[in-house]
Amino acid sequence: MHRRVAGNRLTSMADEKEIFDITSAPKALSADQASRQKRYFISMMVRTACFILTVILPSPYRWVALLGAVALPYFAVVIANAGRETFIRGVNVHEENPRSLS
Repeated sequence: MHRRVAGNRLTSMADEKEIFDITSAPKALSADQASRQKRYFISMMVRTACFILTVILPSPYRWVALLGAVALPYFAVVIANAGRETFIRGVNVHEENPRSLS
């Protein structure tokens, strides 16, 4: 029985069943949520700093800080939600020919 390596999976040439190794498993959900919460928290601290700078800075720089304080929540949510979607489509899909009635 010969084995060939295709990406991160071993395939038996005799029966063509795929065997996946543990290194292809995604990160644990609790660890993923903790890292996303940390990214969101840091983004909101930067937003708070922008609000404080809006009060402290002189006029031309004040508007840049205000723009950052207003626009940052959108980017913080997008960045915080970008986490679990890091998978390769079709890698673990089991392709089998279904039976037909013809």
